[in-house]
Amino acid sequence: MKLIAALFFMLLLGACSSRPHIVNSTDINISSTTEVSIVSHGWHTGFVVPAKTITEQLPQLKERFSDTPFIEFGWGDKGFYQAQEITSGLTLQAIFWPTESVIHAVAIPEPVKNYFSRSDVITLCLQGRQYAMLISFIENSFYKQSNGDIVPLKNGIYGDSQFYKGEGDYYLMNTCNKWTAKGLSSAGMDISTTFKLTAGSIMDYLLKQNIALADGSSGC
Repeated sequence: MKLIAALFFMLLLGACSSRPHIVNSTDINISSTTEVSIVSHGWHTGFVVPAKTITEQLPQLKERFSDTPFIEFGWGDKGFYQAQEITSGLTLQAIFWPTESVIHAVAIPEPVKNYFSRSDVITLCLQGRQYAMLISFIENSFYKQSNGDIVPLKNGIYGDSQFYKGEGDYYLMNTCNKWTAKGLSSAGMDISTTFKLTAGSIMDYLLKQNIALADGSSGC
């Protein structure tokens, strides 16, 4: 009975909003190959992208991060991600109950490997279309008001950073790492997003594809 109840609960969660959705088309036109990094912080993954294209799509980011060459983006649970102290209650709520989401944006003023020297970093070369689709996915992960403005929230948790109201709900089957998987899928990678719920599952997938730049240095 416990197994049946657990499966029923999983189905209920699966019926919840899975936004932000994988992007299948974009109006962004990029011709050059671009270097993008995926960073694992142990339990959470995010993308580091050049600031130029994403700030062109979201001018408020340009106002907030005017001088940085790169920006890291992560998506996660509003309460858990922004909390100054992580409690068991916050953790259980984030895992088992659909909650509002946030985007965490961080200015990266130097090479990614240097800035995140204690984190695992995998760097990819995305072709123009692939990169445009990833940028569209990240852009669509921000909640937008009727006038198109994004919504700033608290200051971020490290470095020069900012939280923004996110699109979609966070829950057991729609985690921060599944968000990264959906971004990779948007960029044209053959990745199943269903059970990409941990940082390790994302990094293992990328390593097995043999598509990463070996030392994280510029090679695009």
